[in-house]
Amino acid sequence: MVNSRMTTNIPSTFKVAFFRRKLLTWFRTNARDYPWRNTNDPFKLLIAEMMLRRTRADQVENVYINLFNKYPDVGSIAQAKPEDLMTLLYPLGLRWRVPAFQEVAQILVNKYDCKVPKDRTQLNDLPGVGEYVAGAVLSIAFNQKEWMVDSNIVRVFKRYFGFVTNKDGRRDKFLIHTAQKYVSSNNPRESNLAILDFAAIICTAKNPQHNLCPLKRSCMYFRNSIT
Repeated sequence: MVNSRMTTNIPSTFKVAFFRRKLLTWFRTNARDYPWRNTNDPFKLLIAEMMLRRTRADQVENVYINLFNKYPDVGSIAQAKPEDLMTLLYPLGLRWRVPAFQEVAQILVNKYDCKVPKDRTQLNDLPGVGEYVAGAVLSIAFNQKEWMVDSNIVRVFKRYFGFVTNKDGRRDKFLIHTAQKYVSSNNPRESNLAILDFAAIICTAKNPQHNLCPLKRSCMYFRNSIT
């Protein structure tokens, strides 16, 4: 039976703005530090986001550093020997990523003058990218008001707003519309990074840190758990 507090409606602009403001305040003193967050190169962020699919950030960090120490730009990865890339990227598993990285680099060299496109459709057309990675690159690298939804963001939205969704909430229209509303502020880059870090540190899949959560008083998941 669905709890009477649960909803299938998109939350109001006021509720989303309150949620975002609280997250940003938390983020500015709790942000995680990774090398792909300290670069102005959109290609390096694109590759990092492709690496991060189904892989924890702590596992990606050393592989990312080693890759760009040996191949510092899009041109060098496009021309690299596939077996050398395979050796560097082997610790991440998921062998499909190795040819995808090189194919993306070659497309950027040949079609986009070594630049990452700033268009969602063009990014989606690149091998191994998809909606989430496209949104991450556009919002984080270019500070565009572009949404992104993965399983971690689904978890935070479902818990806080009390969404009822199907099993794979990443394609739920209400969650996507909420994500679009969430990044409609002046700083979509920080907004998206904030929710990612909040999901990883506070609103974890198991044993969420209610005692450290700045949103618990207005969180449906917390309120349902104590009533």
